[in-house]
Amino acid sequence: MSPAARDDGPPAQLQLVVGEEELLAERAVEDIVRRCRTQDPDVELRRIRTSDIAPGELAGLLSPSLFAEARVIVLMAAHEANKDLTAAIAAYAKDPAPGIVLVAQHAGGARGKAVVDLMRKAGAETTDCARITRPEQRADFVRAEVRRHGGSITPDAVPVLVEAVGSDLRELAAAAGQLVADTGGRVDEHGVRQYYRGRAESTGFAVADATIAGDRPGALEALRWALVIGTPHVLIADALADAVRTLAKVGSAGRGDPNRLAGELGMPPWKIRKAQGQVRAWRPETLAVAVAATARVNADVKGASPDPAYALERAVLAVLDARATR
Repeated sequence: MSPAARDDGPPAQLQLVVGEEELLAERAVEDIVRRCRTQDPDVELRRIRTSDIAPGELAGLLSPSLFAEARVIVLMAAHEANKDLTAAIAAYAKDPAPGIVLVAQHAGGARGKAVVDLMRKAGAETTDCARITRPEQRADFVRAEVRRHGGSITPDAVPVLVEAVGSDLRELAAAAGQLVADTGGRVDEHGVRQYYRGRAESTGFAVADATIAGDRPGALEALRWALVIGTPHVLIADALADAVRTLAKVGSAGRGDPNRLAGELGMPPWKIRKAQGQVRAWRPETLAVAVAATARVNADVKGASPDPAYALERAVLAVLDARATR
């Protein structure tokens, strides 16, 4: 279950938070504590790093107090638990004490997996906080963050915001909240570009858009600014390759309804609609040249070329020249 899926009911006494995404894990723990304090505002919170506590100390923390005060005990980095501490956690999980919520925060993976297994076997309420790595996951996160702050965001604004801010979830969360506050709740592409002027306009997406459109001066200017502000070479190459692949996929699919083609092509309708307008300026053979150029630059920026900046400029020019070929 994800952190956003929780209700406001009392949490189970055993909680397992699994995954490497720190922001999501922190929010999951905060949500558990909030739910506990909804039931009892005086709940005591104790956070302990697993490697810093002995089995006897843990047993003391998990023992009912004389006055039965409610407690939340958070075992941070539960993957660091040694054999003896794992045994102590297992013994407690079999018979949790009333009024005490034990949270095991585990990074996932094979290390210390016994803690995950025993908590799940004991029926722990589990929150998945796996690292967000795919572009579509970051896009989903941005949309969820905007909703979390009571706003809405247009489909075309999402990739612009992600490209402008980067992949760090904390920065994306902060940006989403700030944009909702500053725009009155309705976030669109124009608003994002205005807010991140000089950054959003100099990203891989800007380079790709100008290149696909055949805007030679605009594409080269966007590329040079992107390099000046330190946009990673790989991100620029990926954006250019994605734009060309999108044209090729949409072009081969024909002029169908974007809403119907969305499932078939695995992309949102707005992206298909945009590509359908762009692909009219291309022929299959020129698209093949562009695909080859972006495949080459992808290898170049990952080590095949001693000068990735020059490789990017060469790829942009190759795609521009292909588009101009009639």
